[in-house]
Amino acid sequence: MFIVEGIKSIQEFFQSSYQFHTIFYNSEQYHLLPKLPANINLFEVKNAELEKISTLQTPQGFLALVHIPKNRELAPEELKNQFTLVLDGVQDPGNMGTIIRTADWFGFKNIICSPDCVEIFNPKTVQATMGSLARINIHEADLPVLLEHNTIPVFGALLDGESIYKTKWGTEGLVILGNEGKGISAEVIKKINKPVTIPRVGQAESLNVAVSAAIFCAELVRVRN
Repeated sequence: MFIVEGIKSIQEFFQSSYQFHTIFYNSEQYHLLPKLPANINLFEVKNAELEKISTLQTPQGFLALVHIPKNRELAPEELKNQFTLVLDGVQDPGNMGTIIRTADWFGFKNIICSPDCVEIFNPKTVQATMGSLARINIHEADLPVLLEHNTIPVFGALLDGESIYKTKWGTEGLVILGNEGKGISAEVIKKINKPVTIPRVGQAESLNVAVSAAIFCAELVRVRN
């Protein structure tokens, strides 16, 4: 199971297919809870107890335990006629959560992660998604194997690629973003047939991966529309 904290995030998960196990709540805020199914355990806790079990410096009155869904790899045909973000070794939970939240903002439905990415259900990642995790399908896959059997364009965020603003995107593809420090792994780079870069104007050495994801998402939506 994983932890979801705060009534707003909990309400987001209530409206999804995720299955709840237990909700711990402070009695003063019980009235904020929506109508619950009978099979969810409810436990009233004091503020001091909530502080002990919370992962936040300032607990938000509610903490839920939610079942982790089984991983399901996407079949090649499920990737067609859309763009899908593929994350290779993204390690920071804040970055991962921000990418999920950004993908949700721009209407993406799926994100594929390599096995060495940060745990999606890490409390810091879940908190950083601000409830968007409830709407984005996260899939874990061996990227070289996935790309070996892939039939749609593979775009990769690389420093020596074509400008993101001049790229002919078409109507479908996988968009690969790499690790914060190392970038995309060498084995995965071999599978990229359309390297793309965000043109640098200033002197910064690199862009934060979550910022890069936001720029890619915005450009893909702009082109598609």
